[in-house]
Amino acid sequence: MPASFHPGSFDIGAFDLDITLTDAALDEANRPTRRMLANACIGIDPFDAYYASLELFETLEADHEECAGAKAKLARILLTRCDDFQWCLYYSLAARGVVQMLADLEWLLHILSGRVKMSAELLRHGGKVETARPPYIGDEPDGPIAAASPDFELGASWFLDPDLGGRLSE
Repeated sequence: MPASFHPGSFDIGAFDLDITLTDAALDEANRPTRRMLANACIGIDPFDAYYASLELFETLEADHEECAGAKAKLARILLTRCDDFQWCLYYSLAARGVVQMLADLEWLLHILSGRVKMSAELLRHGGKVETARPPYIGDEPDGPIAAASPDFELGASWFLDPDLGGRLSE
């Protein structure tokens, strides 16, 4: 009997943590923004993906609720150099209306929370976790850096919700 054998267990090899994201990205029943979000997370460290998505969700929610400092935090997120992941998530959702943006991020967070839990369990028990090299992080920016300030204007699309038939009323 191998030294690593435990009754009732067997070695499954490396576990692909991206499988649920790949399934979600390929599922034609998901709206395009959700498919884009799932694709954006493939290869991202499970904890990084979850906490970056959660931070963006909480920031957009705070901005939607007109909390003090929320726009400044969103500007900081969109100005962070060398980490395009949150930019990718944000711009995958931009112009969709804040209600849909929040719903899609909440959907993503549900998938990512399961991925984090599985990763933690595997790491806790000596399992092998496979993730690709993070696709959104570089040593330096490789394109123009957007300039923004915390007093930016929210465009008309911020208040658009196609699922509710158009513009959100006050």
